Amino acid sequence: MDTINLIDGGVCAPIGFTANGVHCGIRKNTTKKDLALVLSSTQADAAAVYTTNLVKGAPLTVTKNNLSDGKAQAIICNSGNANTCNANGIEIAEEMCKLLSDELHINKTDVIVGSTGVIGQPLSIEPIKNGIPNLISGLSANGSANAAEGIMTTDTKMKEIALEFNINGKTCRIGGIAKGSGMIHPNMATMLVFITSDVNIDSGLLHTALFNTVQDTFNMISVDGDTSTNDMVSIMANGLAGNDRIVTEDENYKIFLSALNMLMTNLSRRIAKDGEGATKLLECVVSGAKTKDIARTVAKSVICSSLVKAAMFGSDANWGRVLCAIGYSGADVDVTKVDVAFKSAKGTIDVCKDGAGVPFSEEIAKEILLEDEIEILVSLNSGNESATAYGCDLTYDYVKINGDYRT
Repeated sequence: MDTINLIDGGVCAPIGFTANGVHCGIRKNTTKKDLALVLSSTQADAAAVYTTNLVKGAPLTVTKNNLSDGKAQAIICNSGNANTCNANGIEIAEEMCKLLSDELHINKTDVIVGSTGVIGQPLSIEPIKNGIPNLISGLSANGSANAAEGIMTTDTKMKEIALEFNINGKTCRIGGIAKGSGMIHPNMATMLVFITSDVNIDSGLLHTALFNTVQDTFNMISVDGDTSTNDMVSIMANGLAGNDRIVTEDENYKIFLSALNMLMTNLSRRIAKDGEGATKLLECVVSGAKTKDIARTVAKSVICSSLVKAAMFGSDANWGRVLCAIGYSGADVDVTKVDVAFKSAKGTIDVCKDGAGVPFSEEIAKEILLEDEIEILVSLNSGNESATAYGCDLTYDYVKINGDYRT
């Protein structure tokens, strides 16, 4: 398979995409952007996956309707207000699409609309209406970072990435921006991710690729166990790279799938590492499972454990908490075969073999766990399947941030 390379440009790296982000007045803090736009110069094939929370933000309903034909040309998203549980939420989300379509002279059903922020607060259309002209006039091929800032809430770091690869001898690109820090426990999805590409691919296959890749990337993140109401992962592919249209799951599809997986894995790690109050990225790597579902279930159970997360914050090699999380995961596991190790840039240390503790140096373990990226290695020794889950430590600051989030 051809090499996939990191490049600059975020969502604007693919041919034909521009973006921008502005402060329009939804947020009181005028230094923070609160409205973002991504535009394709032509109509694109599009797909999205959505939260499984029964309480859904109005923008998801509108976006799902708009994408029923598998086409889109623009993404508009505000931060600071989730537009969820509002009596006129659908009306507001539809008006956002219409205002944008009127200014851009595109079909209002070709708009993906998103909102993120506080739930249950009325959202006025006025700041959005007033902000759209500046949003459009500032569109730029260098605007990905502005758009990424415009969708941030409690995030402390901007999240964007772009990749380049070849299909049919044509240079193709894929880019993405994401927000996500708290209320992260995907069952698709609990964050906002907007992906662009210039690959020519059928919208049905685009949805298949997105849905399948989500299972081992965004759906394997947990920051706090809360599944959000609002968020989604969407993708637009405008075909301007000029490759032969991908209409079957052939080798070209596999190249695209590989690039999509790399992009979504990268963003998953960034979201987990930027969890609210977090000081460490945690990855639970499970190997030797009988089935993929068992591997996923075990990895997610460990990464979701508040006790494991707290131990990692304190750099405490309390491996019993890992075994505990495996034991209540509900997965079909022979606990007498389980091995556990901790790994970081400082090295690897075995702490459990065949479901029982082994002698190890607490001092060396502490040194390993003081790093800001930790791997919890779990070997089930019962099969050939594996999975990785992404999370973060649980700190005092998580409670501080969420104790007064609304006010």
